[in-house]
Amino acid sequence: METFLIQEVARRALAEDLIYGDRTSEALLPTPMRAVGCLIAKEEMIVAGLPLVSAVFRSLDPTAQFDFHFATGQSAKWGDIIVSVEADARALLGGERTALNFIQRLSGIATQTRRFVDAVSKTGVKITDTRKTTPGLRMVEKEAVRAGGGWNHRFHLGDMVLIKDNHITLAGGLLNAIRRVRATLSHPFKVEVEATDERQVHEALEGGCDLILLDNMTIAQIKSAVAIIRKWAPTLLIEVSGGVTLENVAAIAHCGIDIISVGALTHSAPAVDISMDVETEEIEPT
Repeated sequence: METFLIQEVARRALAEDLIYGDRTSEALLPTPMRAVGCLIAKEEMIVAGLPLVSAVFRSLDPTAQFDFHFATGQSAKWGDIIVSVEADARALLGGERTALNFIQRLSGIATQTRRFVDAVSKTGVKITDTRKTTPGLRMVEKEAVRAGGGWNHRFHLGDMVLIKDNHITLAGGLLNAIRRVRATLSHPFKVEVEATDERQVHEALEGGCDLILLDNMTIAQIKSAVAIIRKWAPTLLIEVSGGVTLENVAAIAHCGIDIISVGALTHSAPAVDISMDVETEEIEPT
């Protein structure tokens, strides 16, 4: 992710906390004091969000120095120090909650993603995210998905064509939607079609789509749809989405599909538990 984007995300987050300064730290610490803050894992997790931790503290103290004990995507366990930050004590206190919010949230996404990836690891199926992300944080959340071993689906509506239920309604039917898109596009974008039943699967195949998304189907319905698709177009990419959980993702992956997109990677991932302990670097007078 571009550095300037990371810095902008950090800047906007810090503005929420420091719009009127840090009354407590400014009163208690009127003069500079060097200190070290350690971000400590309080549970097992996959680490993500480290560039934002750097951006937060460097925004408040350009002289901040970091000792990263883990890299993005690595596993940390309870009690591990993820990163140590040496900076002015007021910068550490002023940025503590913002840095923790980022690393806890993004490591939570990476950890959740790794669980889904591990569940389908022997099938060759790719786990991808969706656009169900926190507004303004899509790029960093999708980066956290990659840290967990997942893949990114569309970043925005301009990436590809995905004809969904409301498009089909407004176009007067699935076949009409495909034909209009094919007739209108000036560039050879991939066209994916969402299908919720076998009738729509047949229409998608007749229309000549590049990918089919089987949406909110049962295991039995997925298997039946896959059989139809493989008979018609053996190499067509098949995606499944809707109602995917850790309990059923392995069964879905064994249906002969290629991709499973999971909104829960980002919209429902629980934040992990990380704390920050601060110790002074000041030398006591003799």
